[in-house]
Amino acid sequence: MSQLKFGERFFSNRDRVAQVWEKVIELANSSGIHLDEMSLEETHKDSLEHPFVFTVIGEVNCGKSSLINSLFNHALCPFSTLPETSEIIRYRYGTKEANQPAAEITDIFHGYDFLRDFHIIDTPGTNVLDSEKQDQIRALFSKSDLIFVTFLASNPWGAATWNLISNLSQHEYERMVFIIQQTDKQEDVDIPIILNHISDLSIKRIGLIPETIPVSAKLAAEAKSDTSPNQALHEKSGFKKLEGYIANFINNRTTRAHAVKKWHDFALKVVSSIEQKIEKLKRLHSKQNDFLGSLEDEIDKMRESLVSRLPRHLKEVAEVFETEAFHVTRQLKKWLGIRRSLVNVFTGDETGAQIESVFIDRLRIAVEAVAENDAQDVVVACLNHWQELGIRVRKEIGPSIDQSVPIEDALEQAKQRFMQRIGSTAHQAIGSLHVRKDLERELRTRLTALKSFTASTLIFLSLGAITGILEIPLLPWILCSIAGAFFLVGSVIALMTGSRISNDFKLSLLNTCGQFADTLRYDYEDALRLFFQEYTSCLNAIRKHLAEEKQSIEPMAERRQKLLIELKSIEAGF
Repeated sequence: MSQLKFGERFFSNRDRVAQVWEKVIELANSSGIHLDEMSLEETHKDSLEHPFVFTVIGEVNCGKSSLINSLFNHALCPFSTLPETSEIIRYRYGTKEANQPAAEITDIFHGYDFLRDFHIIDTPGTNVLDSEKQDQIRALFSKSDLIFVTFLASNPWGAATWNLISNLSQHEYERMVFIIQQTDKQEDVDIPIILNHISDLSIKRIGLIPETIPVSAKLAAEAKSDTSPNQALHEKSGFKKLEGYIANFINNRTTRAHAVKKWHDFALKVVSSIEQKIEKLKRLHSKQNDFLGSLEDEIDKMRESLVSRLPRHLKEVAEVFETEAFHVTRQLKKWLGIRRSLVNVFTGDETGAQIESVFIDRLRIAVEAVAENDAQDVVVACLNHWQELGIRVRKEIGPSIDQSVPIEDALEQAKQRFMQRIGSTAHQAIGSLHVRKDLERELRTRLTALKSFTASTLIFLSLGAITGILEIPLLPWILCSIAGAFFLVGSVIALMTGSRISNDFKLSLLNTCGQFADTLRYDYEDALRLFFQEYTSCLNAIRKHLAEEKQSIEPMAERRQKLLIELKSIEAGF
């Protein structure tokens, strides 16, 4: 027989609540709810694991042992017509069969599973007890969940038994059951008379009438011994009513039954606290996300503020452009002097490419210097914002901002990339202005003219030399004078065209200043956006923290819902 025969609902509820409780405690701890020891003690968890104690008393040969054996359908107690029990025996669960004698009570261990949840105490006959044994048995009453007082149907007025149960506490009487044994030896019409006699005697001796159940252990044993249990015989034996009473007592009337309900209710209370905690975490997470969004909005406003100052920065860029245009024009005019121009006639003129390279290099350096100043302003603004940000983050979110790269290093890297981007843009912008194309066209025209004058000078000079060798009077002087005239005119033209080309180049550059600034505007804005994008990436630690929080909240909510469903399902079984 399984222990589920007696109080199946209690044991099922107890085990289910115990299983759910472990999950509740685990979820409570993971959600940050720590129960104090007093709260845990309120569950009476430990006491619920204790076996139920059934104590059986009665006179010698009143059927105590057969009652126990038939009730649990196992041959726990030996019985015969002679007294078999001379000491108090407690039947307990053990993996090995064993007897453990002691001064007051002897423990006998069996491997029957039902003994995990029930301890059965068999006592000597009440009519052979000395005063010491009587005191020991009375002491067991307060520790017993049920006390079975056994009477023979043929002799229910045994004085020894009535004397033993007299003057007990009300609490002990409430857990007492009168068993009228061997009803199979009586006529059916005699049973009500016996019960009335027991009731009258109970009122006189103990002042109340406990539950009284007539039974026949012999018939119950026969009913249970068949391959297919004989339900009619089982009911006739009275054991169906007895077993029903025991089951109802365990399920509803014991303090442990109430304790399981209290444990269940406490688990529900903890689950409710977990729900409140989860909702609080969700609200906090939402608030923290809003806070993070406000930080990103702040950074966007900082960027917009700096972009709004862009005209001033572009004015500085335009001034730099003009300054470098004047400088490169002076350099061009110097390179277009007579000596260098004469050399270029014979070596080729690369002035256009060289002057463009000088202009680009100088302009790039100058623009990067302006960009560096702007970037430094952004760095200072970001550092100030970051210092103030750390205080607010600790207040709103809790953990400090943990950066794998220090903010100073991150901003310095962003600053360098900003300068390089602006410098590279300046380089590309000069190429798109096509200032070199017009310059080289004019330089080619000038070089062609200079080549003509140089060739004419050399031709007349050569003729003068030849006529001088031939000693022709006056002709050498005339020819050399003509050569000198060509050289002088060529020099004047070189100076004049050089000055004009330089001025034209200067005007051309100055005319493209606005176009250069406009070209730089979009890249300046984009570079600032990328700069602040890198600054915003410094908030990744906060984003990661909030993402981890969200990932932890959702499973907790799902687990809480499952626990609530399980507890509601258990509640329906109470």
